[in-house]
Amino acid sequence: MNEKIAKSVSKFLSLVLRHSPETIGLKLDENGWADVDELIVKCNKKGNQLDVDLLNYVVENNDKKRFAFNEDKTKIRASQGHSISVELNLAEAEPLEYLYHGTVGKFMENIRKEGLKKMSRQHVHLSKDKETATKVGSRRGVPQILTIRSGAMHKDGFIFYLSENNVWLTDEVPAKYIEF
Repeated sequence: MNEKIAKSVSKFLSLVLRHSPETIGLKLDENGWADVDELIVKCNKKGNQLDVDLLNYVVENNDKKRFAFNEDKTKIRASQGHSISVELNLAEAEPLEYLYHGTVGKFMENIRKEGLKKMSRQHVHLSKDKETATKVGSRRGVPQILTIRSGAMHKDGFIFYLSENNVWLTDEVPAKYIEF
């Protein structure tokens, strides 16, 4: 499989399944699921060549496991990271004592003042290890890794979820829980 093509398809699927399904005239259900056959047809109509084999490859080999099929592989959705309203039906989970967030220097002043906010997404995304947070932060420049006192947050009543692809999610992280 051509990795360049797979990466391009993954980016396009992120756009369609996380942010703008209307780009190809796709409708997601309330839980973010799209019909696989409809997705393939509508992607191809917009000039993005996609078939079942390529879709399977992208879902199985995406390093961040961004996408998931339902049990019979008739539906697909993004595992997290939506800027559109979907209900992922994630169960509350007790987080590790410390989680991590990767960002870049230009955001640090605001984070020091206001903490981490979900901005246009449904949740703040946190990683279980510094390596993953470093990868996330590196996408926009020189990474700054923040240590989140997630255990203390949980004890203080903040709710956490663990997505299907092992990204920790919460609504906000006040600055007092962040080690800079």
